[in-house]
Amino acid sequence: MPQRAKIRKFGGSLGFILPKEIAESMMVREGDELYLTATSEGMTATPFDPDFDETLEDARSFMRTHRNAFKKLAE
Repeated sequence: MPQRAKIRKFGGSLGFILPKEIAESMMVREGDELYLTATSEGMTATPFDPDFDETLEDARSFMRTHRNAFKKLAE
């Protein structure tokens, strides 16, 4: 069931308060960051960095390419 959140002014910005149940289900707390992404259905908000998967795959590719160097460093 959808929940409502009223838009409020915070300094020079606009924002809303996450209801406790939603914050708990998203596993976020005060000070955490949310990543906002525009979709065809509106906006999504997630505490998980959407670019992290791409960064992780880049790191894995780098490690595969330099596998021998990492083996030497581990000795």
